[in-house]
Amino acid sequence: MIIITTRSYPPELGGMQSLMGGLAIHLNNLHPIKVLANSFSGDKDYDKKNDFETNRMGGLKILKKYRKFNLLKEIIKNNSVEAIIADHWKSIELITESISDKIPILCLIHGKEINHPLGSFINKRSISSLSKAKYIIANSEFTKKLATEKGCNHEKIHVINPGINEPQAINSEADQQAKEIFGNSDIKIITVSRFDKRKGIDFSLLALKNIQAIYPNFKYVIVGNGDEEENLKKTTKTLNLENNVIFLKNINFELKNALLKNANIFLMPARIEGTSVEGFGISYIEAASYGIPSIAGKDGGAPDAVQHNKTGLLCNGYDHSEIYDALKNIIQNKKYLELGKNAKEFSKQFYWKEIIKKYASLLSLE
Repeated sequence: MIIITTRSYPPELGGMQSLMGGLAIHLNNLHPIKVLANSFSGDKDYDKKNDFETNRMGGLKILKKYRKFNLLKEIIKNNSVEAIIADHWKSIELITESISDKIPILCLIHGKEINHPLGSFINKRSISSLSKAKYIIANSEFTKKLATEKGCNHEKIHVINPGINEPQAINSEADQQAKEIFGNSDIKIITVSRFDKRKGIDFSLLALKNIQAIYPNFKYVIVGNGDEEENLKKTTKTLNLENNVIFLKNINFELKNALLKNANIFLMPARIEGTSVEGFGISYIEAASYGIPSIAGKDGGAPDAVQHNKTGLLCNGYDHSEIYDALKNIIQNKKYLELGKNAKEFSKQFYWKEIIKKYASLLSLE
């Protein structure tokens, strides 16, 4: 049995949640697994769909952590556990040497959560936790380099990009709903992400204000939620973009995928904000799988997910005039059609059927 212990897991939406959900489903096709995850609205219905056991932890965050660890110890005591896979260094922080010496641990790293000043308390804490792992799985070459700079043992680090599901046929109801949301707009632009400053939605709105002067009939659909939601809505109003911009949250997977399928451009010019950095950008690859090219920031791990002038465009996420230039470039002569074809082909290497082979190799499951 392999145990997956995770703080991020479906049905909660998000890149890490999709990653851990996909990893569980596809690993279970190769080997028996058990998942330890946090409670979330709708989790019972989600868990019923899977043919492996998922144990959910509720209550305060710190209590979830201890409950998970106590359950992990009990499972190890009563079962033959061949490996432990964790989504975050905090998920293995309580694991003792008596466990890590006997059972190999794979811990995923994503970028933001390890990007702390060298020698700081949180840096020492994260490196100490990661030292228990036999393998550290970085989501990009950028994250591998960052982890090495922050004190991780580089010999333990393996780059495995996040996997995505192959695009599914969109049901007619979701497809019709997506078409109605975009309406009769000439240019259909979408962002799917948390509303964090580093995602670059604020500067995207500034760039789109200038786009409005030459392409007035565009629609920009922003899917997600987060701390910046009210600020972004105020900016939209101030810029007089309310007829062009639509905010959506708490939508289901079917509608999210239908919106991607019907869009022309995925826009997320991410930037580094303090220690917050985009380690990879699975959203770019999900968009690519539907033939949608991306406009991404140059910082962080985005260049692993978006090939400049081939599957999308990279720009300076700190400069809204560069974002504007990228938008104008990709819209002119419908360049997004050519880049979208390339993006769809590029995305195939990230299908779970390919990515899971890399985990299987490390776990000696092949």
